[in-house]
Amino acid sequence: MAQLRIALAQTNPTVGDLSSNADKLVAWTRDAAERGAHLAVFTEMFLTGYPVEDLVLRTSFVDASIRMLEEVARRLHREGLGDLPVVVGYVDRAGLAPRVGQPKGAPLDAAALLHRGEVVTRTAKHHLPNYGVFDEYRYFVRGDRLPIFRLHGVDVAIAVCEDLWQEGGPVSVVGRAGAGLLVSPNASPYEKEKDDVRLELCGRRAREAGCALVYVNQVGGQDELVFDGDSIVVDGSGELVARAAQFEEELLVVDLDGLPVSDAEPGMFPHDAGDGTTITVERLVLSSEPVAPYEPVPAPVAEQLDPHGEVYSALVLAVRDYVAKNGFQSVILGLSGGIDSALTATIASDAIGPSRVNVALMPSRYSSDHSLADAEELVRRQGITSQIVPIADIVNAYEKEIELSGLAAENLQARVRGMILMGLSNQHGHLVLTTGNKSELATGYSTLYGDSAGGFAPIKDVPKTMVWELARWRNAHTRPGFLLQAERPIPENSITKEPSAELRPDQRDTDSLPPYEVLDRLLDDYVEKDMGSQELIAAGHDPALVTRVIRLVDLAEYKRRQYPPGPKITPKNFGRDRRLPITNRWRETTA
Repeated sequence: MAQLRIALAQTNPTVGDLSSNADKLVAWTRDAAERGAHLAVFTEMFLTGYPVEDLVLRTSFVDASIRMLEEVARRLHREGLGDLPVVVGYVDRAGLAPRVGQPKGAPLDAAALLHRGEVVTRTAKHHLPNYGVFDEYRYFVRGDRLPIFRLHGVDVAIAVCEDLWQEGGPVSVVGRAGAGLLVSPNASPYEKEKDDVRLELCGRRAREAGCALVYVNQVGGQDELVFDGDSIVVDGSGELVARAAQFEEELLVVDLDGLPVSDAEPGMFPHDAGDGTTITVERLVLSSEPVAPYEPVPAPVAEQLDPHGEVYSALVLAVRDYVAKNGFQSVILGLSGGIDSALTATIASDAIGPSRVNVALMPSRYSSDHSLADAEELVRRQGITSQIVPIADIVNAYEKEIELSGLAAENLQARVRGMILMGLSNQHGHLVLTTGNKSELATGYSTLYGDSAGGFAPIKDVPKTMVWELARWRNAHTRPGFLLQAERPIPENSITKEPSAELRPDQRDTDSLPPYEVLDRLLDDYVEKDMGSQELIAAGHDPALVTRVIRLVDLAEYKRRQYPPGPKITPKNFGRDRRLPITNRWRETTA
């Protein structure tokens, strides 16, 4: 039996920034070497960032990825790190002749083993996900090779991300080939309560492969997606050995004991993958002699966040990375004194620090005294920068030139506010954050070019009832990484008062919508679970309300298509997950 010390590089790459990602790989590999690691494992497509979407259809991009892989292998050797083997994800190209239906250039979602200045072996994802946010049949061709390399006597196999999530393929071959360790680079996006699914999956696959399993996951925000890390190591029986923190970069160093020593011959061996394809096992040897016995370091197991802490941390990380990776120095939003803008401001302060958060208080003739007071109290508690821009005279100027009434007049106020925010954005370079929640987006309870105007939408995928829950959670909690140190940063009145857009006298959200606790249950079944009208009624929803809400949701598709991107935290967000035609005459019927 043998020992190995594995370094799991739970990292936050930037899409398209190959040079900076390579610098990070070298720095983290140096850290792993200094901590005595025998193998460092980085995440899926780390060198290019993930997902790169249509960039992989450009020959120049794929060529750059392949060149950078080879350059960083040589660089590691030059800097004295070549003796530490490194597994890293990148984009490669298959040696296939062009054919109809194949992605241009036949790109591969690949991983490579770097050692002593060389790219020793390469592999690619075999199972290509084509569901939810994934669209990989559009971009990649499947891999058909499983490298198993001997490291200090232990045979180590490599399988990329989705190959753990599907039956058959590389994992089943690993079991028959008798590897002693399976390492899996991943870029698995966050969804609520996904961590337990991953742990169960890793345990099942370890038992199937008959060996310990190292699951290394990306962390960070990329447009709508948030990656939560939560990297995992399990033993051959599927029991948890070590776990990294959620939503934080971390080099997790883990000692594995009792690994089998192999004497299998190197070479190429075809295997039935169990899914109608053949996978070729490539056996190669880096080192045959086990390391001298040593005292293992204790395996860290990070404490998992509670459900609200998970969601809130995902939103904070999404805002932080969207701001940083797109080169913004500050953000601005309209602060009304209501719960949505209060939560959005707090997320921004936790993400980038209150000194970089700007708010505009834009009272109208219908704004209540408590709205302005609640907004000013939040500004005081958090220390963010504010200015008051009354809009009554601006609205009056419009109304002198054009006659508007009813909903059009109400929306004019929202559009004036949107114009002010965009003007301040242009003047000072702020990123405008919109404050709409998922319940409002679902039902079209927003104004195009008004409250929907902006560059990023932090709570776009958060139902209204969860907005209140997150606000209460944040007032009772903080955690390392949050930059806002104020206690109870959200005024209680913003949480407890009845929600209102305040676009007409005594307006309440319930004038237009059912109570949010009723609405959100219905929206969850219709939007998340794709239930039809008869299924909704059978599930206990009021038939008249089903008809009304379905109509609101269906007619608002054109608004959602024009809404800014925002972080995905539910299984089916608006945008990457739920894709419906705008021009669409299909209507659910209750008959």
